[in-house]
Amino acid sequence: MSQHQHPETDMAETHDEHRVSPAGPARPRRELVAWRNAVFTIFFLSGLSLASWVARLPAIRDEIGVSTQGVGLIILAMSISSIIGLVGAPWIMARFGARLGMSGVLLLVSAGLVLIGIGGSITPSVPLVVIGLALFGFGNGSVDVMMNVEGAEAERELGKTVMPLMHAFFSFGTVAGAALAVAASAIALPVWGHLGIIAGLIGVVAIIAVRFVPVREEPGDGPHAEAPREPRSTRVKRSLRVWADPRLLLIGVVMLGMSFAEGSANDWLAIAAVDGHGLDQTAGAAMFTVFTIAITTARVFGGPFIDRFGRVAMLQSMSAIGVVGLALFIFSSEPWMIIAGTVLWGIGCSLAFPVGMSAAADVRDRADAAARVSAVAMIGYCAFLVGPPLIGFLGQTFGILNGLILLLALRAMAGRAAPAAREQPGPRARAGARGA
Repeated sequence: MSQHQHPETDMAETHDEHRVSPAGPARPRRELVAWRNAVFTIFFLSGLSLASWVARLPAIRDEIGVSTQGVGLIILAMSISSIIGLVGAPWIMARFGARLGMSGVLLLVSAGLVLIGIGGSITPSVPLVVIGLALFGFGNGSVDVMMNVEGAEAERELGKTVMPLMHAFFSFGTVAGAALAVAASAIALPVWGHLGIIAGLIGVVAIIAVRFVPVREEPGDGPHAEAPREPRSTRVKRSLRVWADPRLLLIGVVMLGMSFAEGSANDWLAIAAVDGHGLDQTAGAAMFTVFTIAITTARVFGGPFIDRFGRVAMLQSMSAIGVVGLALFIFSSEPWMIIAGTVLWGIGCSLAFPVGMSAAADVRDRADAAARVSAVAMIGYCAFLVGPPLIGFLGQTFGILNGLILLLALRAMAGRAAPAAREQPGPRARAGARGA
C-alpha cells in the first residue's frame, strides 16, 4: 500500500498473525496492515503539504511585499480556519465517515496550495494568498484530527505501539516537502509551479490511500450495532465531559508546550535563520530541513526508548533537550552551534504528540477514547496554529529571535506536566506501551 514504511513495521507483520483486539475479534491481518499503511500515508501527505508551504514562505513574503507582522496576520488567517477545521472534524467524521472525510479535506488542502501558489507568484495578491490559506488551514486542521483518531484506533486494534511511527511519517512528509522546496528554490522553480505539483500529488495519493481505511459505523449505529444509537444530546455531553478530566487537561499542557515549539519552528525557523542569523533563503530552507530530519529520526527510534524508560521519563528528557536546543538557536552566533540547536530543538519536539495521543486513549470505553483523542488533538493543534501568529507579533516588536524566547518557558511547563501521560491500567492498555 504505502511506499513509506520503516523496517520495524515490516517486522511486526511476521508476528501475531491472529492478534485479538482488546475490544473484540481481530480484523484479518491483511486488512489491519492496509489500514495502518493508509494512515501512514495520510500522515505523510499532511507533513508534505505543510513543509511545502512553509519552506517557500520567505519567497512568498518577498513577492507579495509584507512585513514580519504582515506574515503573522496572514498566518493568523490560516490559524483561524484551521481551528474551525479542528472543531468541525468530529462532525465531518460522523456525517461522512473517516474515508470520505479525509479525502475531501485533503482535496481542499490541494486547492488551497494552488491558490497560494498563484497569489504568491503569478499574480501577487495578499487576499488570494489568504483565501488559499483559509482552504489549506481548514483542510489540514480537519485531517489532523481525523488521522489521529484513526491512528489511535488502528494502534488499539494492532495491539502494539505504532503512534510514534505514524507521526514519524508526518515527519517523513515534512522532510520530503522541505527537500523538494530546497530543490525548487535552488533551480528557481516558481512558487506556483512547485506548489501546483505538490497539490496534484496530494490529491491523487489521498484518493487512493483512503480506500484502505475501514468503513466503520459509529457505536450504536446501523442494523448490526450492538446497542441502540445514542441520542445526539448524549454524544455531545460525552464529547464535552472529557474536558472536565484533570489528567486529560495536563496531557493537553504537555502537548501545548511542545506543539507550540514545533508549530513555531514550522512557520518561523526558516525566517529566523534568514532574518535573525543572516542566512540566505536557500540556507534558511536547508535549516528547516535539518529540523525535520531531527524530529523524524527521533520519532522513528523513539518507540523502543518509550518502552524501556516509560512515557514520563522520555517526555521530561525531551523537554530538557528542547530547552537546550532553543537556547543554542536563539543565543548562538556560530553556525555549528545554530545547527546543533536546530537538531536538539527538533529532537525535543518529537514525542509529545504521539505519546499524548496514546495517553489520551488509555481508557476503557472506545467512544470515550475517540472523544479524548479528538480533544487532545485540538489542544495540540491549537498550539500549532495559534503559536506562530503570536511569535510573529513578538518578532515584529522585539526581533524574531527574541520572540522565540517564549518557547523556553512553555517547554519547561510541558516537562512539569509530563507525569499525567503515565500509562493507565485497564483492558485498553497495549502490551507495547509501557508506562513510566
